[in-house]
Amino acid sequence: QVQLVESGGGLVHTGGSLRLSCAASGRTFSNLAMAWFRQAPGKERDIVTSISRSGSSTYYADSVKGRFTISRDNAKNTVYLSMNDLKPEDTAVYYCAARSRYGGMVYAEILEYDYWGQGTQVTVSS
Repeated sequence: QVQLVESGGGLVHTGGSLRLSCAASGRTFSNLAMAWFRQAPGKERDIVTSISRSGSSTYYADSVKGRFTISRDNAKNTVYLSMNDLKPEDTAVYYCAARSRYGGMVYAEILEYDYWGQGTQVTVSS
């Protein structure tokens, strides 16, 4: 089992920045591909960004390219999401996800991930 605990959400004005953290435990972190998804009220959960086990490969949804950055610190068992130039449409619950199955790539589909955090709310006011 993998436990994921997100932190860092909050309320920010348009154009502001936030950094989310997701601390993992229960498995060797460097064996986990990681991702951030988000879900706005009344909408489906969508991929935001993902990172390979080594951190050498990343994927970003078009809506966040150039504004968000995913990174990981395998020594601290933590993945980060740095969000800049936030917009009201970024408002959502952000979920950290981990994939423990074999594979060194990045993955963008919900079904590719095995473990989920509880989510952290990000609200961007206009």
